[in-house]
Amino acid sequence: MIKRSYAEVAAMCGGATNGAMEANDDLQIVGVSSDTRTVTAGNLYIPLIGERFDGHEFIEEALAKGAVASLWQRDHGTPPAGMPLILVDDTLEALQKLAKAYRLQLKVRVVGITGSNGKTTTKDMTAAVLSTSFNVLKTAGNYNNHIGLPLTLLKLDEETEIVVLEMGMSGRGEIELLSKLAEPEIVIITNVGEAHLLQLGSREEIARAKTEIMAGLQAGGTLVYNGDEPLIERVLPEWLPHNDNQEESWFKRVTFGNHPGNDFRPEEIKLAENGTFFQLQNLSGVSYYIPVLGFHNVINALAAIAVGIHFGIPEATIAEGLRASVMTGMRIEKLQASSGLTVLNDAYNASPTSMKASLDLLGELEGYSHKVAVLGDMLELGPYEVEYHQQIGKMLDPKKIDRIYAYGPLALNITTEAVQNFPVDSVLHFDDKQKLAEALSSFVGEHDVVLVKGSRGMKLEQVVAVLVAEATHPTLP
Repeated sequence: MIKRSYAEVAAMCGGATNGAMEANDDLQIVGVSSDTRTVTAGNLYIPLIGERFDGHEFIEEALAKGAVASLWQRDHGTPPAGMPLILVDDTLEALQKLAKAYRLQLKVRVVGITGSNGKTTTKDMTAAVLSTSFNVLKTAGNYNNHIGLPLTLLKLDEETEIVVLEMGMSGRGEIELLSKLAEPEIVIITNVGEAHLLQLGSREEIARAKTEIMAGLQAGGTLVYNGDEPLIERVLPEWLPHNDNQEESWFKRVTFGNHPGNDFRPEEIKLAENGTFFQLQNLSGVSYYIPVLGFHNVINALAAIAVGIHFGIPEATIAEGLRASVMTGMRIEKLQASSGLTVLNDAYNASPTSMKASLDLLGELEGYSHKVAVLGDMLELGPYEVEYHQQIGKMLDPKKIDRIYAYGPLALNITTEAVQNFPVDSVLHFDDKQKLAEALSSFVGEHDVVLVKGSRGMKLEQVVAVLVAEATHPTLP
């Protein structure tokens, strides 16, 4: 983590030390925190300001817990006397400036990852591959926005060789900011889905938002992207120099996907009990295994392999890294109840693309008495939200999935389409999550598998908790 003097930090974030504390210019700052619950000794406290909170109210608490200094936004009046403060015009911008300045002082190499779906899984697999040969830091959890990414950069040690940064967004301009802060040498675009249609209006605009990751790409850097997605190819020319003689020589392209012509393409894909085996076309014939189920996760793994090769890691070592990957929770997380019931927890988020992928996986599984899907609303899809839910209902196949339990007002559109193809009483809709959990628990048994999938706001992990707990009278946590 960052270790700099009080005066150095002030200069790096474009601030000024308060005159009364000039004697503390050599005070050492070790790490930063924007949350008093995570403050540790030596930290710089960052009092961020939101719609319903103002971190300035907690500066004294942060110092009492061990922080040695704090930022202070100038429009908050006269700062309190006797505290080591750094005066700035905007605390969020100061955090970002500090992170950018610190990143540029280090020799660290940066991998940036974005995409509508799969970016967290790709981040986890990429970091696992690189960790076989380098000292690596990766984005923790979903710290992938204008606050989380700077905080991640400030966790870098002088010895860190590579940082793998996830970059998320809800609108235009956000990934551009993150990319310019990080200045990656290689970037990944996993895909272009339907998430954020509400904000952006079309998948083409979403593609433009994702390709903003090019904004901070170093000259001569590498773009690794899903070659199966034509929208990426369509908008990429917008990032080319306007000088025809330069064309696109300032960056290299590497593609991955299932279609012929991609640089990285899988073959011999086989589902195992807890993961997936595959090989690559046109490479050494190394057999790969990822500890997560699904064809879509094989596609994510291709991007991680491409990054590993970029950094000169042998294929056999890349395979070892993928096998040892540890995935962030609630993304096709396979859980086993003591009764034998299998639960696939994919409740972190949902879009039409990711839901189709998860349902395809459920349909491919073999050896279960019943295959059951618990589907919640897919949120933030804009004016076509009803149509997208109807499409999911139409694609459901009673030959591959035995029962559907849907929850939420939008998910009702899934059931109205699905009932036309499924047997009577095998497609159920609930407005009450508790009643859904009770009905589901009374049906599933030890030889069954249940997929739980929905947008984060639906909190379907509560249903997962009931299934795994196997309560006689199930109650939501």
